[in-house]
Amino acid sequence: MVQKFRFTNFALFVSVVAALGGFLFGYNTSVISGALLFLVNDLKLSTFQQELVVSTLLIGALLGSLCGGFLADFFGRKKTLFTTAVLFFIGTFFLTEAADFEELLLGRFISGFAIGLASVAVPLYIAEMAPCDRRGVYVSLNQLMITLGVLVAYIVCYLYAVRQEWREMFGFGFVPLSIQFIGLFFIPETPAWLMTHHRKEAAEKVLHKLRIAHPAQHLVEVEAKEDTPKSSSWSALFKPTVKKAFFVGIGVSVFQQITGINAVVYYAPKIFQLAGYHTAEMATFVTMLLGCVNAGMTVIALWLIDRLGRRPLLMIGLIGMSLSLGVLGLFFYHPGSQDSLMAAGALMIYIAFFAISLGPIAWLIISEIYPLGIRGRAMGAATFANWASNYVISLTFLSLIQLVGASFTFWLYMIISLIGLWFVYKMVPETKGKTFEEIQAFWEKK
Repeated sequence: MVQKFRFTNFALFVSVVAALGGFLFGYNTSVISGALLFLVNDLKLSTFQQELVVSTLLIGALLGSLCGGFLADFFGRKKTLFTTAVLFFIGTFFLTEAADFEELLLGRFISGFAIGLASVAVPLYIAEMAPCDRRGVYVSLNQLMITLGVLVAYIVCYLYAVRQEWREMFGFGFVPLSIQFIGLFFIPETPAWLMTHHRKEAAEKVLHKLRIAHPAQHLVEVEAKEDTPKSSSWSALFKPTVKKAFFVGIGVSVFQQITGINAVVYYAPKIFQLAGYHTAEMATFVTMLLGCVNAGMTVIALWLIDRLGRRPLLMIGLIGMSLSLGVLGLFFYHPGSQDSLMAAGALMIYIAFFAISLGPIAWLIISEIYPLGIRGRAMGAATFANWASNYVISLTFLSLIQLVGASFTFWLYMIISLIGLWFVYKMVPETKGKTFEEIQAFWEKK
């Protein structure tokens, strides 16, 4: 059994600085929901142009996630975080100063690319800096920051909506961005990346700051894994000891999206209007409550994730999501005879169970199950699958409602959630409290 070490507060500090990238992720994906209401008239956007403004960010995120793994493995985790911050700045600048549709689209694409990089680099950096017995809560700070970013975006949009100041809605993003950019100057590169690039002395210095113990034993752990792939080529992902972990990471990433979460996040006001909250003010208000539930339950997940474990939380969450989606489908099957509170309650229960399970744990799992030498590349591929699934769900949700109705759409997500439950039960290992070396030993025995 590998010795566990006591970690300093510096480990928490660097994790929080990195996790601010998650806040920017959540804020930039959600702020368009309010800004779009007002920039449509200012920039004279057609319906198709509005769809492009929304979807271009997802396309940028797809490409960013695909590049993120390579950048993180080749240039380092910290430099990738710096690149992400610079891109967020450029994207936000174009959005606040956009004079026409093309500039707006460019700002959205650059911001999306930054989000894609952040979705790889942030959990990867935190996972490699965190103590193994607290890795769950540390990495899940990223998901907490994402949910807080979403919530703050809803609040900012509400506050600026009175004066229809959509540029200020985008511009608020400069505040957390500035805090993170300053903080990045005070955090180091991860010891794991330094070791793979033969910088043992630098790795020892970082480990000395991170924990209250001599770091030599940890370095022995890393160096002893001679069979750990040192190549970051794509072919390394399909080696016998890696491909099982690679498949599990892809599966968890895809299930996080195809169970319908972003259909709810992106279209919550529309869903609430269908459920009987007809005015925009009421639908927006209930959506803000949904954001509060999401953030609050993510805080609870931080407390549970290293106590209860990954597998139990995933299975509990998927059962709860399935049941709430089933109830939501029943409501829309007979909407005239039901109270609208039933739909709102079902959606809030769904988001609550997601927030304690797939929300944080999908990012956590893909940050800890891969071998060191290819961890960035493997995470990039899993994150790409996540964003591709996000794009498909976002693109098909309204069409599904028109084609088969709201009830059968939510029942479809229920069936997918049950399949996800089976996948977790059969395929996903428990990684709570295990070092990276112990996790790799598990895959080698499979």
